[in-house]
Amino acid sequence: MSRAKTNPRPSLAGRRILLGVTGGIAAYKSADLVRRLKEVGADVQVIMTAGAQQFVTPRTFAAVSGRPVREDLWDAKAEAAMGHIELARWGDAIVIAPASADFIARLTQGRADELLTTLCLASKNPLFVAPAMNQQMWASKATQSNLKTLRKRGVNLLGVGVGGQACGDVGPGRMMEPLQIREALVAHFQQGPLSGVKAVVTAGPTREPLDPVRVLTNRSSGKMGFAVAEALTALGAQVTLIAGPVVLSTPPGLRRIDVETAAQMHKAALAEAKDAALFVGAAAVADYRPAKAARAKIKKHTATLSLAMERTRDILADVRASRPKLFMVGFAAETENLARNARGKLANKKLDMVAANLVGNGRAFDHDDNELHVYWKSGGRSLGKDSKANLARSLAELIAKRYRG
Repeated sequence: MSRAKTNPRPSLAGRRILLGVTGGIAAYKSADLVRRLKEVGADVQVIMTAGAQQFVTPRTFAAVSGRPVREDLWDAKAEAAMGHIELARWGDAIVIAPASADFIARLTQGRADELLTTLCLASKNPLFVAPAMNQQMWASKATQSNLKTLRKRGVNLLGVGVGGQACGDVGPGRMMEPLQIREALVAHFQQGPLSGVKAVVTAGPTREPLDPVRVLTNRSSGKMGFAVAEALTALGAQVTLIAGPVVLSTPPGLRRIDVETAAQMHKAALAEAKDAALFVGAAAVADYRPAKAARAKIKKHTATLSLAMERTRDILADVRASRPKLFMVGFAAETENLARNARGKLANKKLDMVAANLVGNGRAFDHDDNELHVYWKSGGRSLGKDSKANLARSLAELIAKRYRG
C-alpha cells in the first residue's frame, strides 16, 4: 500500500553554499544560519576569517555544518590540489554573513590576500553579502560608495536591519536575520531552469512477496534516484518522488510516495504522470514476480525449489503509451554491452534520454559513487565517475537543458 509524504518547507535541496564569516559580533548568528540552511537541504561549507575567530570558534561551525572549517589560504594540505579553486567551483553561491565594513572594502578593491576574498574572486557563482557594522560605519561615505560599487558588479546585498546594536547605538547596520537570509536564497534559486515544472521520479528497488516471510528484491539502495529528485528540486522543479522500500530520508521541498511492489509503483507512476511534464524512471523495478505468493511460510521439505514467475507490467512503456509527448528519462543498469543495451532501451521504450551505468563486480551497488553515460537519439555524453550526488546534479542540468531545448 502506498503512502504520500509532503515536505512543504522552502527548499535548498542539493544546493551547496559557501558561507563566509567575517569579524563582528553578529558572527554568533551565523551558526544559526548554518542550521537554517541545512534544515532545508543545503550543504554548507564555512570559511572563517581571522577576525571571525575572535568571536566564534571554528569548532562551533564544524559541529553545526558537519564539515571542517576552512580558515587559511596557505593550508598546505588543502592547497596541495589548489583547494581554493576547488572550493570556488564547489559552491552554488557564496554568502558572506556577517560582512564587516573592512571585508566589504577589501572585496570592493578586489583583494585576494586571504582565503575568503580569494574565493570571491575565483568564483563565477552568485555572491550574497549581508553587512553588519556600527550605524556610523554603515552611514559613512566610504562604506556607501563601496556598496554602490558592489551593486553595480551584480553582488546581491542583503539588509541591513535597523535597531539596537552591541555597542549601544541604535540605527541601521544590523545583520539580516538568518531566516531572512535563507528566504532570499530560496527565492533566488527558485528561478531555476525547471521552475514550475512538475516532475515525477521513481527510485529504489521493489519487493515481490514469495510468502509471508520472504520477498524477491534487488540490491538497489535508491541513492541515485533520491539524488536525482533532489537535484531536480534544486533546479526549481516540483518533484514527486515514488520510492520503493529504502532507508533514506526525504529531501526537503518535494512530495514522496512510498510503495513496495512493482504493481504499486506502476499504479502510482501512471497516476502521477497524468499531469507531469517530466518523468525520470530511476527505480530498479522487478521484471518478474512469483505467479502466486504462498499464503503460509514455505518449508524446506525438498532439496530444490521451483518457482513459477510472471512478468510485471512495464512502467516506462505504459507511461509512454498514456503520455506520448511526456519528456521521459530512463535508467539502464547493465553488466555488459553498455552503449548497445542502453540505446536499445532508448529506442524500445521511446525515451527522450537514458542514463546508463555498469553494475556488479563492485560497481554502483552499495557504493556512494557511480559512473554514468547518457544517451539520446542524436548523441550522448559521458558524465564520468563521481559521487552519486555530483552525478545527479550533472544529469539534472543536462535533463533541464534538453527539456528546455
